[in-house]
Amino acid sequence: MRRGPFRAGDRVQLTDPRGRLHTITLAEGASFHTHRGYFEHDQIIGESEGSVIRTTSGIEYLALRPLLSDYTLSMPRGAAVVYPKDAGQIVAMADIFPGARVIEAGVGSGALTMSLLRAVGDGGSLHSIERREDFADIARGNVELFFGGPHPAWELSIGDLSDVLPEVAEPGTIDRVVLDMLAPWENLEAVAQALAPGGVLICYVATTTQLSRLAEDLRDDGRYTEPEAWETMVRGWHLEGLAVRPQHRMVGHTGFLITTRRMADGIDAPVRRRRPSKGSYPVTEEEWSAEDLGERSVSDKKVRRVRRDVGQAVDNIGVTGSSPEALAGSEAVADDL
Repeated sequence: MRRGPFRAGDRVQLTDPRGRLHTITLAEGASFHTHRGYFEHDQIIGESEGSVIRTTSGIEYLALRPLLSDYTLSMPRGAAVVYPKDAGQIVAMADIFPGARVIEAGVGSGALTMSLLRAVGDGGSLHSIERREDFADIARGNVELFFGGPHPAWELSIGDLSDVLPEVAEPGTIDRVVLDMLAPWENLEAVAQALAPGGVLICYVATTTQLSRLAEDLRDDGRYTEPEAWETMVRGWHLEGLAVRPQHRMVGHTGFLITTRRMADGIDAPVRRRRPSKGSYPVTEEEWSAEDLGERSVSDKKVRRVRRDVGQAVDNIGVTGSSPEALAGSEAVADDL
């Protein structure tokens, strides 16, 4: 579905003369409208990627199939997405390989899920676990829209990781675990049971407080290697003739990544030579909320709208999927890259 001429049902990324992005789903007889004219979808269907389409007022749009990084930034979302710069780091630094057996917890809107599915391939296995049913619906819709249907390597469960993981994975059978949640340290026991010796745990956290708590709990657990943590920042460059310089804007801090590996059963982790003094951080048993970490809560109204956008609408009876015809005219404007 990612090669050849454009077909009805394909998602197409349109770039206007000012570099702004629009993503549409092609449908016969549909049209794309802007405040500066419109064009028919039939003008794109049958054309090759890289074609230029003109509106009725002569404005040119470059038509290409969206890359995964483009799609994740422009797709409908409920929860915040894992940015491509972090998703790429997770795939590389956790060594997500074709055929790997991977557990993901905290699906959000499905951005990281798609990168993980690309990495494990059709022969691998990705089991995603999400606590909120509405977020799971949004992720399912986004993933199926991108891949053109259900992915053969993907399963999605709703519930808490500590409850679901023992039911879906035998002890010592999982190669990689990826956690994107408020308090990943609460699930270290369940993860240790599921991971095979040498398996990788990688966590995405937003604050230094989370990072410190998780690192110390990993050390205290004794079944994990010494954790490593880092963040990535991406700065683009302006390229115009001899005016080559860094762009004024950049994608700075989005989150921290921390990795560790599962020790063999019965083997204690090597003692760390230098340890911080006791009391280096406050320990609290209170439950953490998104507001505690400075994250903006997502309103129920927005979640309902996004579920409709990805074909996972809810009526008074239950969940009903929208038809392709209903979704065909929808478009999403990408975030500023």
